[in-house]
Amino acid sequence: MIFGAVLAGGTGSRMHIADMPKQFLMLGEKPVVIHTIEKFLACAYFDCIYIGVHPDWVGYMFDLISKYIPAFENQLEIVTGGSDRNESNLNIIGGIEEKFGQSKEHVIVTHDSVRPFVTLRILEENVAAVLKYNAVDTVVPANDTIVTSKDGEEIYEIPNRSFMYQGQTPQSFRVSLLKELYFSLQEEEKKILTDACKICVVRNYPVHLVNGADTNIKITTPGDYKIAQAILGGKLD
Repeated sequence: MIFGAVLAGGTGSRMHIADMPKQFLMLGEKPVVIHTIEKFLACAYFDCIYIGVHPDWVGYMFDLISKYIPAFENQLEIVTGGSDRNESNLNIIGGIEEKFGQSKEHVIVTHDSVRPFVTLRILEENVAAVLKYNAVDTVVPANDTIVTSKDGEEIYEIPNRSFMYQGQTPQSFRVSLLKELYFSLQEEEKKILTDACKICVVRNYPVHLVNGADTNIKITTPGDYKIAQAILGGKLD
């Protein structure tokens, strides 16, 4: 089976413009997270879509679904998120296996709730790729020169930009593979994880790349929020 996983467990600590997590801010006529869920609902491949939500906001998420997309309530499952994105993924996997059982055929397409402009093309290509390669990341080529520094004061290295990509989401996995690799990690290895694909990289498991889109932005700061409003309005100043 093919499952969507919308990660909405963040608390919006970097937004500083509202008293609620950024995924619940209004974007046009509906909250950011509803835009994102609707993109998943438009993809015919998903058997069920899971939403990982901070425990304090689970009831609010149920209310949003009832208000904005009540016709799709039976296609959505809400679970509590974890302390980070990998724990949230594992909580969602736990919900999947509790309802649908364990299977090596299960795949999961995980996505940030605050990337509301993911396209149907990106979702469909993730599904096709994960069924073939088992582990997938969505990326765009790095347009700017990448500079690395060890101390934040001097340049350490300027890598060849032609090898550099910016990671986005979705990230998609064979469920059994993701669990196996994650639970094989030592606690020290888990501390360096930045996202789910890093689990595969640490264990030298190949991750296939899918092309993302420049408009598939992550709303993290007030500036991102303004850009999202401009994209929704069809213009960028």
